Amino acid sequence: MPPHMKRREFITLIGGAAAWPLATRAQSQPKMLRVGFVGVQPRESPLYAAFLERMTELGYQEGQNFTFEYIQTPNIDGYEKGYRELAGRKVDVFLAVGNERALLAARAAAEGGPIAFLAINFDPLAKGYVASLSQPGGNVTGIFVHQLELAAKRVEIAREAFPSANIVGIAFDTVSREQRDTAADAARKLGLEPRMIEVKGRQDYGGAFDAMDDARGQPIILPAGPMFFRDREAIAQALRERRIPSIAAFRENTEAGVLISYGFDLVGLFRDIAGCVNQIARGAKPSEMPIEQSLRFHMAVNLKTAALLGVSLSDAFVARADEVIE
Repeated sequence: MPPHMKRREFITLIGGAAAWPLATRAQSQPKMLRVGFVGVQPRESPLYAAFLERMTELGYQEGQNFTFEYIQTPNIDGYEKGYRELAGRKVDVFLAVGNERALLAARAAAEGGPIAFLAINFDPLAKGYVASLSQPGGNVTGIFVHQLELAAKRVEIAREAFPSANIVGIAFDTVSREQRDTAADAARKLGLEPRMIEVKGRQDYGGAFDAMDDARGQPIILPAGPMFFRDREAIAQALRERRIPSIAAFRENTEAGVLISYGFDLVGLFRDIAGCVNQIARGAKPSEMPIEQSLRFHMAVNLKTAALLGVSLSDAFVARADEVIE
């Protein structure tokens, strides 16, 4: 020690030097991004896995600079309670997926906080949740799927696949009534008699589909909705047991054993919404983020199910499918 340096100064200098690495580490620690979401699928759902995978690609590591605060609810009635709980956890971004009830619950809980949505079963512009698709205004932004157009398209596919059909069953639940009405209108225009089939849950599928007992071989349209995705195995089994051909909204329904599906790429949408969350986390204002509109559609055909049901689909029809399960 130089003779002019006092002991107190030396201790202060050494102590400060020891603190430098700690200060540097504290400054480099990333802010924890907390994303809150309430849904009906299991936490291990491939949909959520796709969201988390994309978040990782964008630089977020769970437990390090990002946490996915997920609350599962058995049905949509649990949205309000779930989002209130997320608000209590002080999440930074609320994620609302699927139907209008999810967005309403998130908006009530967020109290002006940012919300990223996947509007699958409703039109956010027509419902007044955004001022315009290019300038949403307010605290919500996200991705909009033109589901009603897809509901009509599935009826057209049913008519093409079953040209001799005169009845089409239209399944629906509490969140897919608008799809039901659109599909029914499309059916009438195509000379098909729409038969409304309300389903209320896992224990009801068999009884609901019995409504087609006197119309064997006539197709059923399955809508886009969380229950129809979550219970796809049970739905496919009930349809196969009754030898009912069906056209569903999700490719995953076809993989579970439904005959045909036509709709958007749901896994892809969950990857896309991660991009919206990332923009908000980096400071973008939802009010200024244009609503994205998904244009990626997917058609799948399950030839195993066709053989089981004794259904013959034309080669031209099968050739149009993006995915054929044999």
